[in-house]
Amino acid sequence: MSESKLATDSQAEFDKLQKKLVPLWKSIERFNQDPQTIVVVPSMSIDAINSGAVMQAYEERFLFLLLLLRQPRARLIYVTSQRILPSIIDYYLGLLPGVIPSQARQRLFLISPLDGSVRALSDKLLDRPRLMERIRSLIMDPDRAHLVPFNTTNREQELALRLGIPMYGADPKFFPLGTKSGCREIFMEEKVAHPLGVENLGSKEELIEAIAQMRAKKPSMKQVLVKLNEGVSGEGNAVIDLTGLPPVAGNLEGRAPASPGLPASQSSALHSPAEKAMLEERLRGMQFELAGVTYDSYMKKLQERKGVVEERIMGEEIRSPSVQLRVTPLGEVELLSTHDQLLGGPSGQSYLGCVFPADPGYAALITREAAKVGRRLAKEGVIGRFALDFVVVRSNGKWEP
Repeated sequence: MSESKLATDSQAEFDKLQKKLVPLWKSIERFNQDPQTIVVVPSMSIDAINSGAVMQAYEERFLFLLLLLRQPRARLIYVTSQRILPSIIDYYLGLLPGVIPSQARQRLFLISPLDGSVRALSDKLLDRPRLMERIRSLIMDPDRAHLVPFNTTNREQELALRLGIPMYGADPKFFPLGTKSGCREIFMEEKVAHPLGVENLGSKEELIEAIAQMRAKKPSMKQVLVKLNEGVSGEGNAVIDLTGLPPVAGNLEGRAPASPGLPASQSSALHSPAEKAMLEERLRGMQFELAGVTYDSYMKKLQERKGVVEERIMGEEIRSPSVQLRVTPLGEVELLSTHDQLLGGPSGQSYLGCVFPADPGYAALITREAAKVGRRLAKEGVIGRFALDFVVVRSNGKWEP
């Protein structure tokens, strides 16, 4: 059987499984007393994570899902690469309202392959048939169970197929929508305010050309951010300083940046060789948010996965709030929360934590913009949780997202 035929059959089987989420969700919404099994596999498929300890920390971020055990007939299977400290589990179970922790503990099953490598957790499970069988044996009724992943790739889709349960998360076919380039395209189409920039860049030449185009449109720019299409917590970001460069020769104020695919004959006419040489020098000196990253390794990843370059938004008072939403299997968009991110790192882009809810001075503004994206994703057929990060700047007493 050809690979394409296998892929088509797998997709059809997955689509059939996903349809089970609709009656399950209706039942859960109406009656929290109904039995269900939640299989949590917080697998991270992002190569910016280079430490098993960091991987474990990310996997434990979903422990808030233990609060679902407040439903008296809910069973929860939680999988992590390494075992979770019992004191951490006790802490979460102690938060359950009106539930005796020891009774909730009887409905919680902690599974671990005891593998501290940085491989994706889903791969660790798929390579262990006995562990997969153990998880299947704990699912009382596959028709009343679902898988909750962290991010969704073909690995998580395969995991759902092997377990025989639907996945509450975006179908991997929608993966491009969640990349930095895909986000910019959605922002443009849905009229969500976003920085000046260019997407789908995959080489040094395209990056330099894009920055030159942006300078022509906005000569006052002080810094730009390069972002790999796939990255978390700012770890795929790099800052390029543009201060001190000579004025732009041909100001294109009012014109949109040209496409990175602009024919070379037109492109080269816009910018002088001297300007491009200076931009290449600045590019080679860019500051990476993740320690240990080199210019060559970063550019290799850009070539493999592409990325974007954007104006770095500056201001006297600037914050970075976030909005968390979900699209249910019924196609409904629900606002879950807002928070203000606490950022640090070399250039202030690394996520350290948050304070919630977001400041009421701009919370309504950012949720309104986030709702546009939520409606678009629901229209595309995406389900699951997602978040949008914003930058807000205050000028003349007014916040602008």
